[in-house]
Amino acid sequence: MTMSRRTIGSLLTSAGVLGALTACGNSAASDEGETLTVYSAQHESLVRTMVEGFTEETGIELEFRDANDSELANQIVQEGEASPADVFLTENSPAIDVVDRAGLLAPVDPSTLDQVEAPYRPESGNWVGFAARSTALIHNPAEIAEEELPASMLDLAGPEWEGRVAIAPGGADFQAIVSAVLALEGEDATREWLAGLERNGEIYASNTAIMKAVDEGEVPVGITYHYYWFRDQAQDGLIGDDAELHYFRNQDPGAFVSVSGAGVLASSDQKDDAQRLVEWLTSPEGQERLADSSALEYAVGVGVPSAEALPPLAELQAPAVDPGSLDAPLVTELMQEVGLL
Repeated sequence: MTMSRRTIGSLLTSAGVLGALTACGNSAASDEGETLTVYSAQHESLVRTMVEGFTEETGIELEFRDANDSELANQIVQEGEASPADVFLTENSPAIDVVDRAGLLAPVDPSTLDQVEAPYRPESGNWVGFAARSTALIHNPAEIAEEELPASMLDLAGPEWEGRVAIAPGGADFQAIVSAVLALEGEDATREWLAGLERNGEIYASNTAIMKAVDEGEVPVGITYHYYWFRDQAQDGLIGDDAELHYFRNQDPGAFVSVSGAGVLASSDQKDDAQRLVEWLTSPEGQERLADSSALEYAVGVGVPSAEALPPLAELQAPAVDPGSLDAPLVTELMQEVGLL
């Protein structure tokens, strides 16, 4: 199904996102001076929006260290038990799985896990999802008719797609999508799919660059996440004015929903406070802040609807993937093997 283009801007006129901050709240709120160190790979504006009010209510200050998923995951693993991090927040779940497999996360409080829908938290219970984004195919109707779109994302490895599909293999988003293909289809099928994309793909630096390329007719389709297009449409289609989204559905790997994870470091000497922050992010208040923001990512809290502009998660027919089962190191190995990294 393809989303029509002009259904979004009016829904967001009252939404806003706070600017990037180095800490949140009022320093006078904490009698004992508690400060949590948060390693965060999620978008700064979204995280700061979701934690607004946390310090005022709890007296716990937050100090953020922002970088990308793999950089922070690798840093935590290298730091080990000496890591100053109390909480780790990721954009996609493979990075937090790396830290979990290293034995560096504490179990999340069961009451916090219960605040999140089951598909968006791992079976291990050592971290929990707090936001989600859906895989989608961005396409230009002037370059390709809807009936010509592939039935499955895996079809894009076929010879008929040579030079016709945009990908951003260096990004955490694309690598998370590959990790879902690996979990669903196995190593051999994933290697074959990646080899096809290496032959067929036009390489871009980011999802935004993919959207621009599709919009301008450089390529007819591109693999991306939903929210880049929705954000652009909310800003009057400044980049993707002529582009549209197609959802694969039918439990296809191309319908994969990626989860942003939150976890408490086992080495933290402030575990109770750290658990409170994770609880806050997954609480109805935190999830409603996400849904009301201009981030246009999906809320994953039980009973909390996402932004009205978005098709409901339940309608996307995503494949069942334990977000704690995604193997980032093997994905990197396979992508290097076929020449995509």
